[in-house]
Amino acid sequence: MRAAPSPEEIRRHNLGTLLRHVHLSGPASRAALAERMGLNRSTIMALTSDLTAAGLVTEELPKTTRKAGRPSLVVRPESDRVYVLALDVGADRLVVARVGLGGTVLDRADVVVARDSHDVDDVVSALAAAGRRLVRNAASDALCVGVGVAFSGIVRQEDGVVRHGPNIGWVDVPLGAELTRRMALGLRVSVGNDANLAALAERARGAGAGLDDIIYLHGDVGIGGGVIVGGRLLGGEGGYGGEIGHMVVNPGGRPCGCGSRGCLESEAGELALIALSGRSTEGTSGRRAVELIVDAADRGDAKARDALHQVGDWLGYGVANLINIFNPSMVIFGGVMREIYMGSAAQVRSRLAIDGLTAARESVRLRTSTLGEQATLMGAAELAFTDVLTDPLETLTKARSL
Repeated sequence: MRAAPSPEEIRRHNLGTLLRHVHLSGPASRAALAERMGLNRSTIMALTSDLTAAGLVTEELPKTTRKAGRPSLVVRPESDRVYVLALDVGADRLVVARVGLGGTVLDRADVVVARDSHDVDDVVSALAAAGRRLVRNAASDALCVGVGVAFSGIVRQEDGVVRHGPNIGWVDVPLGAELTRRMALGLRVSVGNDANLAALAERARGAGAGLDDIIYLHGDVGIGGGVIVGGRLLGGEGGYGGEIGHMVVNPGGRPCGCGSRGCLESEAGELALIALSGRSTEGTSGRRAVELIVDAADRGDAKARDALHQVGDWLGYGVANLINIFNPSMVIFGGVMREIYMGSAAQVRSRLAIDGLTAARESVRLRTSTLGEQATLMGAAELAFTDVLTDPLETLTKARSL
């Protein structure tokens, strides 16, 4: 039998739970926190006192109150003093941001990377330099407690090795270790698949908030996906689960960067839509090219409309398969897939009506990301906040010792 948790383990758990509440849901009164956590007010007072002394939260009187008696203090996350670095590494962009406790983006650096220039050393150097610069720009009393990376490809979770980045040509790149070494912040850099992290962010802060069964589809040249079942991310044996973009929907179809043919991303992704519409990405980003195609279709361009119809049909096949298998309560379209879905929603829904099991599709909701372009970045930030939300005081002590 597993031994009962010690008082210290219970205290550590409660500190992390309370901090997570104000981190994800924003400022809350002691009374509200006591109700959410099922604890008495004296225990909540002791926990908030510890977190306040550590500099993780602050307490203040509410601006207004309608109840008689002494008002309950409001607990706020110390966004300016405690932060993480969040890195978003896509096929055509590098983004580094300083994100404060509570999910506030405090500072951001965008580095443009040409699609045909993805030298590992150049990319890692650019990311590390931007990260160090943001840390230098922070206030002297601010503390970095983690670094997280959302990468557009297959990532081994245990050590942050990029097993395959199909759209940038990376194979077995030790991204986590290299960034840890070059940033030289004394913090281990955690790396995750961008779509998986975005799915978790959408569940924590976005369209899927409060839902336990969601599927998130993300477009960034290719198509990635995050599957959350019963409130938990479906990771798989090595953490490679959720590679929805490489589900074959059209055997013998268009060649895919993974080496197969007819994958969802090769039939319904950004590059397929651009090719079918007779356009190119020259002089513009892929996202902008997609936006122009959708706009052209809205204005009556037959070729753009036909391209969206065809891509929407393949996307509908994929969505129907996913709904039949996982029975989610919501499917969320993010990244470039947001624009593609918005331009082909009728076709996707038509295909779903034909190929989706009635019992599974009758209650599912199809939605676009509410976090928008920041979904993957917020996912990277949440990955970086993992330690401080698990063991707040110990994590802060270690960060201050660096």
